Amino acid sequence: MADVAVLSLHTSPLTQPGSGDAGGMNVYVRELAASLAQAGVDVRVFVRRYADDLPERVHVEPGLEVIHVPAGPVDLPKEDLPSIVDEFADGVAAYLAERPADVLHANYWLSAVAAHRLKHQLDLPLVATFHTLARVKAEAGDAEPLARAVAEADVIGCCDAICASNPVEAEQLVAHYAAPPERIELVPPGVDHAFFSPGSQRGARKGLGLDEAPTALFVGRIQPLKGLEVAVRAVAESTTPGLRLVVVGGASGVEGPPELARIQQLVAELGIADRVDFRPPQPHHHLSSWYRAADVVLVPSRSESFGLVALEAAACGIPVVAAAVGGLRSLVEHGRTGFLVEDRDPVEFAARIDLLLASPELAAQMGADAARRAETFSWSTTAGRLRRLYDDLKVRTLLECR
Repeated sequence: MADVAVLSLHTSPLTQPGSGDAGGMNVYVRELAASLAQAGVDVRVFVRRYADDLPERVHVEPGLEVIHVPAGPVDLPKEDLPSIVDEFADGVAAYLAERPADVLHANYWLSAVAAHRLKHQLDLPLVATFHTLARVKAEAGDAEPLARAVAEADVIGCCDAICASNPVEAEQLVAHYAAPPERIELVPPGVDHAFFSPGSQRGARKGLGLDEAPTALFVGRIQPLKGLEVAVRAVAESTTPGLRLVVVGGASGVEGPPELARIQQLVAELGIADRVDFRPPQPHHHLSSWYRAADVVLVPSRSESFGLVALEAAACGIPVVAAAVGGLRSLVEHGRTGFLVEDRDPVEFAARIDLLLASPELAAQMGADAARRAETFSWSTTAGRLRRLYDDLKVRTLLECR
């Protein structure tokens, strides 16, 4: 079995999603690493040390440990992390000198830049999962530094394998970065069905202290990319009496606090302050109760490589109304498991919400179909695909930079 060094420079699988820069990528790295370990792969996750009181190593379970690598000041803002990529790579290299790995698997572009250097330094195959892409975000109006897009292109040109979560992301890699299709591996994320499964709405609401008002749910980091404004305006446009919006998540990144303040001001201006309920980030496995408590889950992101929130909601049997962007296009079956909204139009979001709340039978059928489709996504399947890929790369000639 392979010994894999997973690089996750800027975000730790041990931190709580929905706060700071922690989100779907944290869940991805944690769940995938655990499933790989359970499949017999030795996994070390290398994370930049982000607090003074962190232990050097955290043994999570047999075959899986998280290693905190010193690189720059612990409180270094995410925007300044490119300056310490080489220092992080040096730290990882020191650990790998003591105990070599068979494969490098980088998550996000910062880790990919570090892993690209290590590939040549240590003569190891490189697998990369980008999670988001600068040129795709720019198309959606979220500009990234030019240096990021250039770095992504350099790494993609030298990756031995590139993981895409769905065919849409694979097409984006080819269209925007000229990635060779034969080196793209479709490796969709999974969902933990032990936690995320259909259950009693009434029981979930009672446990969370919610009344029986019709409920739309937004789960995620509060930043412009995630489109909370669209959800708020949709609730204001809705004709469903008493509809409330529950927002579970916290401000994220430099743009997070001003975005939260802007959204709160918008809520007041729209006169719906009594119908928008802000809740702090929750432990990941607790989110299942929030999904079950909802009538509909809203995912109005500007761009989304996959859409883990949409998958988790589906697994809980809740229909999703989502922006018709990125991976959400292939994850949500329009008219069957939920609705896709072009151009992220709040009026259209409101119309779909109202339709679901006015048609309990339709909502129930969509939720049941969504849950059945979600059953096809599992972390063990994802881990199995990657384990086979790692074993193949161990004996394959490394790709030379183009």
